[in-house]
Amino acid sequence: MIKLTRLCYPLSLLSVCFFLFQSCSEDAATDTGDIELTQTEVQTILETDEIASVADNALAELFAGNTVTNKSANDCYSATYSDTGFEATFNNCVLNGTDNVNGTLTVTYAVGNESAASTATYVDFYVGTIKINGTRTYNISGDVQQNGIFFTVTSEMSVEFEDGSTISENGTKTFGFTFGEDLASSTYSLSGNWQVQANGNTYQIETNGDLVGNLSCEYLVSGSMDVSKNGLEITVDFGDGECDDIATLTYPNGAMEEISL
Repeated sequence: MIKLTRLCYPLSLLSVCFFLFQSCSEDAATDTGDIELTQTEVQTILETDEIASVADNALAELFAGNTVTNKSANDCYSATYSDTGFEATFNNCVLNGTDNVNGTLTVTYAVGNESAASTATYVDFYVGTIKINGTRTYNISGDVQQNGIFFTVTSEMSVEFEDGSTISENGTKTFGFTFGEDLASSTYSLSGNWQVQANGNTYQIETNGDLVGNLSCEYLVSGSMDVSKNGLEITVDFGDGECDDIATLTYPNGAMEEISL
């Protein structure tokens, strides 16, 4: 089954809630030979974003305090700000109920007339026992004509777990929200091309245009994505705009399967 979950990313200079999706697939049981994409594997594809969202909470707190030269919060973290960004060190911080956060974070940013961009560099940044290293670049922009806002994240990062296993992610995702006159005409979208390496496998994910949903439907209503596991590609199609719980999987041998979301 494929299940969609809306996740609220708190990192935004404008405090805007964006939507992510989490998609899962049962082992392919149709006549597709050895092809399979399991629920656990697809969850792994998105796991780095779930962990990084906790790190994004740290950025949100620091953006709120960037008008001062130095800041500390109950000895939880200290930060030094400059004209181009800040460097912060965390010491057992709890952010929105997360596990303790420790480590160093450096951010450089630039703000334009219609966009805001920043690059965050994580060095041995711990969320509980999980260690994050690498960079995430964020770009937030508005579109007056479309009455929307868009959030692009480019990641080059690795996540190491307590047992020594690692997940790495490289690539770009764009989240969008367009305001309409009502819930049905207010839409959210996800597009991008990114790669995840985990458990000896390489997964390449590419959306075919935008994956689109609206606020009156709990499911994505249109768009498709290609998920390639070690070069073997499966297409997931979410439909043509109708609100329903059906998605279609297409396998390399042409076999198709309808599944409930």
